[in-house]
Amino acid sequence: MKGSKFWLGMTAVVCALALGGCATQVKRMGVEEVKDLSGNWNDTDSRLVSEEMIRDSLSGGWLSRHEQQSNKAPAVIVGSIRNLSHEHINTRTFVADLERAFVNSGRVDVVASKTEREDIRDERADMDLNSAEDTRKEMGKEVGADYMLIGTINSIIDASSGEQIRFYQVDLTLVSMSDNRKVWTGQKKLKKDIKEASFR
Repeated sequence: MKGSKFWLGMTAVVCALALGGCATQVKRMGVEEVKDLSGNWNDTDSRLVSEEMIRDSLSGGWLSRHEQQSNKAPAVIVGSIRNLSHEHINTRTFVADLERAFVNSGRVDVVASKTEREDIRDERADMDLNSAEDTRKEMGKEVGADYMLIGTINSIIDASSGEQIRFYQVDLTLVSMSDNRKVWTGQKKLKKDIKEASFR
């Protein structure tokens, strides 16, 4: 009887240790820390590409021409960034990175997207009925965009014998809203060498 209790206790201990060894482990990382796991497009790619491309766009001649002609900062809206690559890429994250890079430059006003404007207009309509007169915001005073930023993300994969080369190309174009002129085009390329990848 004592022997069976001993073995039952030992079995319980072994099971507890085994389950503990299989538990999920989480280690917090700094958001700026770079760690590539799969070789896919990731948060670091999105941030670095957006910051570099916006810096490039702000050094282009379109900005100084606009400032000279209108004597004010241009208003930009980030439009569609199409994912034409081989993998799923959350382009909304990339759009947010582009908007943040523009806003943080201090040289460009960023206009809310179509979806955001609809939400704001609904709130403004509600405000028109329910808010005090001195805090109410009037309809018809929105800032129209001077330019729209559009673009694509493409990729090429070359794989052989447990090694894979992934090539990404991001193309962005800034288009004048008044006459459809392309006032700036930018391109950023990334290449990743992945060994022993489980190819899909």
